[in-house]
Amino acid sequence: MRLHRLDVTAFGPFGGSQGVDFDDLSAAGLFLLHGPTGAGKTSVLDAVCYALYGSVPGARQSGQGMSLRSDHADVRTRTEVRLELTVAGRRLEVTRQPPWERPKLRGKGTTVDKAQSWLREYDAGAGTWKDLSRSHQEIGEEITQLLGMSREQFCQVVLLPQGDFARFLRADAEARGKLLGRLFDTRRFAEVEKRLAERRRTTEAQVREGDATLLADAHRMQQAAGDTMELPELAPGEPGLADAVLTAAAVARSTARELLAVADCRLTATESAQAAAERDLADARELDRLQRRFAEAGERSARLAERADAHRAAQERMERARKAEAVGPALELRDAADAEHRRAAASEASARALLPQDLADAGAAGLAAAARRAAEELGGLDSARRAEQRLAELVAERIRLDRQERADEDVLHEAETWLADWEATRTGLQAGVDSAQEAATRAEQLAVQRDPAQRRLNAARQRDQYAADTEETQRHALASAEHAVEARAHWLDLKEQRLNGIAAELAEGLTEGAPCAVCGATEHPAPARRIAGHVDREAEERALAAYQDADERRADAERRLGTVREALAAATAEAGDAPTARLAEEAEELERRYARARASASGLHAAQEGLRRAEHEREQRIAAQQQAAVRAASRVGNRERLENERAALEEELTRARGNADSVAARATQLERRATRLTEAADTARVAEDTAQRLKDADARLADAAFRAGFHTPRDAAAALLDDAAHRELQRRLDAWDLEEAAVRAVLTEADTAAAAQQPPADLAAAEHTAAAAGRRLRDASSARDAAARRCAELDRLSAHATTSVRRLAPLREEHGRVARLASLAAGTSADNERRMRLESYVLAARLEQVAAAATARLQRMSSGRYTLVHSDDRTGRGRSGLGLHVVDAWTGRERDTATLSGGETFFASLALALGLADVVTDEAGGVRLDTLFIDEGFGSLDDQTLDEVLDVLDSLRERDRSVGIVSHVADLRRRIHAQLEVVKGRSGSVLRQRGTG
Repeated sequence: MRLHRLDVTAFGPFGGSQGVDFDDLSAAGLFLLHGPTGAGKTSVLDAVCYALYGSVPGARQSGQGMSLRSDHADVRTRTEVRLELTVAGRRLEVTRQPPWERPKLRGKGTTVDKAQSWLREYDAGAGTWKDLSRSHQEIGEEITQLLGMSREQFCQVVLLPQGDFARFLRADAEARGKLLGRLFDTRRFAEVEKRLAERRRTTEAQVREGDATLLADAHRMQQAAGDTMELPELAPGEPGLADAVLTAAAVARSTARELLAVADCRLTATESAQAAAERDLADARELDRLQRRFAEAGERSARLAERADAHRAAQERMERARKAEAVGPALELRDAADAEHRRAAASEASARALLPQDLADAGAAGLAAAARRAAEELGGLDSARRAEQRLAELVAERIRLDRQERADEDVLHEAETWLADWEATRTGLQAGVDSAQEAATRAEQLAVQRDPAQRRLNAARQRDQYAADTEETQRHALASAEHAVEARAHWLDLKEQRLNGIAAELAEGLTEGAPCAVCGATEHPAPARRIAGHVDREAEERALAAYQDADERRADAERRLGTVREALAAATAEAGDAPTARLAEEAEELERRYARARASASGLHAAQEGLRRAEHEREQRIAAQQQAAVRAASRVGNRERLENERAALEEELTRARGNADSVAARATQLERRATRLTEAADTARVAEDTAQRLKDADARLADAAFRAGFHTPRDAAAALLDDAAHRELQRRLDAWDLEEAAVRAVLTEADTAAAAQQPPADLAAAEHTAAAAGRRLRDASSARDAAARRCAELDRLSAHATTSVRRLAPLREEHGRVARLASLAAGTSADNERRMRLESYVLAARLEQVAAAATARLQRMSSGRYTLVHSDDRTGRGRSGLGLHVVDAWTGRERDTATLSGGETFFASLALALGLADVVTDEAGGVRLDTLFIDEGFGSLDDQTLDEVLDVLDSLRERDRSVGIVSHVADLRRRIHAQLEVVKGRSGSVLRQRGTG
């Protein structure tokens, strides 16, 4: 990987656009990146990392998104980083823009634009760039795949932070393991350890679970065996548990079978005894039943003899009822005829009571003839009804004409009165319209004058306010300038004092045997001492910061003063020299006149609408006058026609009404008379017919009673029984016959009579003997069933336990194998002599490679004195594999890297970093790294060691590499010609590049 060019805009401390030509810097092999503290040296490296991975290194990862933006940038400038590089033979250009909070294009406020990324590739054949992707994820995956390194590995290999490797040299095995694991990505080996440990716990839990199930079966077998089985005193997971359970189960099953055989013999004996007792009980029950049956039959025979007379009377009553049943139909017919005749006679009497006296005694034929005459007269009144209805219509029509005549007279009078005042009304309404129109015109003219007057008044008020602000701002600017001058004088005084005592400050950093940074001597016989009131670097920097802050406040005050003066000039140009009070009075008078004009003009629409409505009403009233005159002319002819027709109809109705008030009343009289006569004639005919049917029914009833053997029909009716009485009498007769037959059958039974001759049966003794035998049988059967269930349950549980033991066997074997592997990988097994975890073993191999690669450069830097070696010695908590020692060729002794001095630690850590870069590069797939950066640490080296270190770095050019040294050591500026300087200023930092050309 080789960097060609980097362009940044509004990024970190760089407020504008800055560019770095790495091709020019890399031509010499070594180039220096320098600048004062806080200028932004590290931000250059951050920009490279951000372009590649979309984030910055290490602890600065919080600086993502809008926090990467420069505080010095213009609000309209977007933050952007563009990097051009060659990797894996492909020349690429990566452009990234973080999220940007910018002003809205319309309106006030801000809006946030999303982050954007571009990836392009240079096509050498076509000589043009072609777009590859604009997806953040795709670009990240492409860069990571090409480089073969994660962001952490890239930052550790390409951007070599010396402080991290110095800590690495002094760290313990655990801390080294974390760093190496992150760089070499040995998480897969840690994952293997974790998976093995999880698998061991899983198989152990499965074995324990199986043993717990086996013990549960053993407990159930113990319960089934009645506590005759002894359980093994072993916990789940302990060896021998399965064999102990199976042995105890076999013993319990044998004991259960013996108990079952004893229970079978006892059950057979109790079954025989119980059968004999049951037979004796059955014989006693049968004898007792027969004896009680014979006694009950004797008692029933005696009760029948007592009721014999009543039985004979019931038989006679049933015989008379059967004879009377032949007379029943004739009786029913006579009763029905009598009831019908009574109803007909009552209806005839009611109908005749409504007839006139002259027709009250007439027969059915006479009543019918009178009804026909009334109906004929009623039919002759239809024409009179129509005439009477027409007469009512004529009267209603006359009333309507009179009402219409009065309404038309009112319309004519009201129209004449209204039209008489029309000219005066129209003149008044037109005057209102004209007045409102004039007011609207005045309002429009005044509206044109309002805005200029108000703008001039506002400008005058701003003019007065800016005049007061100018005086205050001018005083503040003068005070800020005086304060800045005082702060600068104070800073210069402190700086001069510090320079006077700088020797004491430099002397504090001297150590015996270490070269002096000024003269290079290793002996310091009389170092300078601090005097009272000595000014150190921190005090000087505080004074400088105070001066810079005061100067910034002075500049801000001057900018505010200029702004206020510009605003005052603009307001004065708008308002002129007129006093604000006079402008306010003129604006208020203009507003009052405008308000009055608008109030008057607001009635224009209403006045126009009033005039339009009045004209429309005038047209309506004229039309109403004309229509009323037409209706009055047509009413004269209608009145004459109605009077002639009414006279003719009244003459006809006088003849038709007779003595009634109206034709309808006369028709009602005739309808009522015809209805009553018709009803009376019908009821008379029905009464005559029912009287004849009653006479015929009496004759048939007398003949039927005589044939049935009764003297009169009354005797036959008395002998009849209703259905309920007949059923009850028949039931008593049938019950008597059944009871007599049953008693006779029981008394004639041979076995019943024989049983009655024997002594009474002792049923209680037989039942007691049978119950005792049954209890003994149930006890024996329960014991036998319990023994059988115990045997079956023990057989089932034993078979289940045997199956469980067979199923657990391969699982136990697997658990043993997994446990041995997990212990070996975790470093806890006795077979692991050095107690090294699997991940530590892999890291130890990587560390051994790093130490070998670092030694090649360390020996050159130290003139062959030091060699880095990997150590397997146990450290920390008894683990081993990540020890790192240094061999001193001058003493021949091996010691821990933590004992190196400051300068020794630097070039040892630098050698370690370069060696680690080579190993990680090979591990990541052998990606060629042509550009490296080394951060700080050179100030701790003496001139000779610095020359040797630079020679080693310069030798990297043999592989066409370029190395950028990030440092502010002044001596390096003389030794390294290609330089990239970061210069900080009040408006942000800028880059100055000096190449080899």
